[in-house]
Amino acid sequence: MKRDIKIGIKSDDEFFAEAREIARRLDSGWRPEQPVERLCFEDLPTLLKYLTPKRFELLNTLHSLGHVSINALAKKLHRQYRNVFDDVKTLERLGLVEKDEESRFFVPWDEIDATFRLAA
Repeated sequence: MKRDIKIGIKSDDEFFAEAREIARRLDSGWRPEQPVERLCFEDLPTLLKYLTPKRFELLNTLHSLGHVSINALAKKLHRQYRNVFDDVKTLERLGLVEKDEESRFFVPWDEIDATFRLAA
């Protein structure tokens, strides 16, 4: 099954309003065609703190390599092991990277969709 994730910026009020609407729709019998996973940040500075250019590069490289060790990923990126380790662990905590049974890391997403609403 194809896996996609949506990344965006939402206030707590917006997040919980959306969750209530989804719960209401589910209660009325609606079922999504496929699950939509989300990662929301409270504001743009927080998003940019976690999703740095180096981490985007890491995600892209890891997605193209498939399941690899941090050491192999660090070599491919020409970066220090410790820095790649820290970035992979941060991305794993966010749910953007996962670890397989053999302790190799991979990007489970076929597509990452980021949406940013402009301020009114």
